[in-house]
Amino acid sequence: MFQVLLVDDEPLVHQHVWTLSDWRSHGFELCGEAYNGETALRMIERTRPHVAIIDVNMPGMNGVELQRAIGERFPSVKTIMLSSYDDYDYVRECLKNGAADYLLKHRLDGETLMAVLRKAVREVEQRERLIESRGGDREMAASAGPQLIREHIAGLLRGKPGPARELEAYARQSGLFAGAVCYTAAAVQIVSFRLLTESHSDVETNRLMQQAVDVMQQSLSDLPGATAAYVGNGRLAVVLAFQDRSEQAAASEAARRMSKLRHSLELFLNLKCIYAVGHFCGSMPQLAASYRSAERALDAPPAGEKTGNNTERVALTIEEQKQLLLSLENLDKEGALRLIASVFASVRRQPLHAQPVQMIVSELLSIADKARKKWLPGEETAAGGWPPRTALGKIGTVEELERWISSYYEALLERLKGERAAGPYSRHVSQAIMLILERYQSYITLELAAGAIGLNPSYLSRIFKEETGATFSEYVNRVRIDASRKLLESGRNSVKQISSQVGFTTYNYFFKVFKELTGMTPHDYMNRPVKKVE
Repeated sequence: MFQVLLVDDEPLVHQHVWTLSDWRSHGFELCGEAYNGETALRMIERTRPHVAIIDVNMPGMNGVELQRAIGERFPSVKTIMLSSYDDYDYVRECLKNGAADYLLKHRLDGETLMAVLRKAVREVEQRERLIESRGGDREMAASAGPQLIREHIAGLLRGKPGPARELEAYARQSGLFAGAVCYTAAAVQIVSFRLLTESHSDVETNRLMQQAVDVMQQSLSDLPGATAAYVGNGRLAVVLAFQDRSEQAAASEAARRMSKLRHSLELFLNLKCIYAVGHFCGSMPQLAASYRSAERALDAPPAGEKTGNNTERVALTIEEQKQLLLSLENLDKEGALRLIASVFASVRRQPLHAQPVQMIVSELLSIADKARKKWLPGEETAAGGWPPRTALGKIGTVEELERWISSYYEALLERLKGERAAGPYSRHVSQAIMLILERYQSYITLELAAGAIGLNPSYLSRIFKEETGATFSEYVNRVRIDASRKLLESGRNSVKQISSQVGFTTYNYFFKVFKELTGMTPHDYMNRPVKKVE
C-alpha cells in the first residue's frame, strides 16, 4: 500500500477527500491527517508517507512553504498541491519546486484524485527500483537518481561513448526503459534565452533552467522512462521510449507529448520554446544520432526561406550604432524605426533563436539602455510605460521581436521628448514643445500647434514667448539647427541633404539661420578642427 498524508486546515475538506473513493482498492492508504504545516512535518518525520496532498492556502506555514520544506528535508516524498482557486499563480511556485501535480477542490472527483496519485507513485516506484539495484542510503539515492539519469542522457546526446554504456547499464538495473522497443530524442530551445538571461548571474540562469527541466519532467511523468535534460545555451533534450512497435503510433504520441511540454513551459514559466523530434531508433546508443537530426531540423531556416550565400550579418555595424544613437539624440523616430526595420530585414531568414539574431537584439537593447542612462538619469524601465522585458520570453517569431523592439524604442523616444519638454513651463507650453520635437523634421507652425492643443494662436504665441523667451518660430529654428549640428558632426550627409532632413524647405534659409545662431556657415562648422579630449 502507498501511504498518503493529507494536509489541509479545513476539516470538511478532509472528510470530502477521504470519501471520494475506495482508497485501498486502488492501492492507497491515508496514513495521517494534518491541519497545519508544522504538524505535517512532524508526521512525515514519523510516518514517511510516499505522497503528501497539501492545501496551498493555509494559515501560518502555507502550502508553498511546506512543499519547499518537504523537498529539502524529505526529497523522496512526492507532493500534490490542493487549491481552492482556478489560478495558476497559487501552484506555479510549487510546480517549479518539484510538485508532482495539483488538484482543484471545486473540480475534484474520485477518478481525478486516483489518476493524480497514480502519477505521483510512478516516480516513487522508479526511485525504489534504483534503491534496490544500487543499495545505500534511501534519501541519497532517491535524490541523486533523476540527476544521474539526466547527466548520462546529456552526455549520450553529446556523442560521448562513456555515458551511453553507463545509461544502458543503469537502465537494465533500474528498469528505466523496461519493455521499450522504440526510442527518439527531441531538441527543445528556449527561444529568447540570451535576451532573457544576459543580465542574470550564473546562479540565476542555472536556477531558471533547472525549473525548466523540472516542469518538463512533470509534464512527461506519466510516460515511463521519459527524461528531460539541459544541454546548454537554452537548449534542452528530451528522450522518449515507447513499447509500441508502430513508428507511426510512436510519432503521434511523441508529437502530443512535446506539444503538452511546450504548453507547460509557457504556462508555468512564461517561456516560449520551439522543438523538433529526431528520427526513431531501436537502441539507446542510436539516440545521439536521433538528437543530431532533431537539432538540424530545429536550426534550419524558417519554412520557405533560403539560406542565401552565408553572408548573414552577426552584429550591428559601427555606423549603424552611431546612426541609431544620433536618431535618439535628435528625437528622430522615423529614422530610428527605419534603421531597426533594415536591421531585421537582414536577419529575417534566420531562426529566432539563432545567435546572430539574439546578439543583434541584445545590441539594440544595449544602445537603448545607454541612451536612457545618459539622457534619462534615474529612469528605470520597471517604472511603467515600457514594454516589459519579461515579454521576451513569450515571443515566437522574428516579426514579433521586431515589433517589440520598435515599441521599446518608441517608448524611449516618448520619454526623451517629455524630458526635453519638461521645465518651468505650463501644460500648454510643454505640449507645444512636445509637438515641435515630434514634427520639426516636417511642417510645423504656430497655427498647427495651437489647433492640436486647442488654443487660440495669439494666446499660445504670447504665453510661449513669456515662458521660453523665444517666439514659436525661433524655438523651432533652434531645434532644427541643433539637430543639423549633430548631423554635420557625423559627416554622413551633404549640407543640402541635412537642411531638408531637419525641416528647412530651402537651403538658402537654412544657411542664413544656421549662421545667425552659430556664428559660422554650415561648411565652416563641418570643417572646423575638433578638440581632442585628453
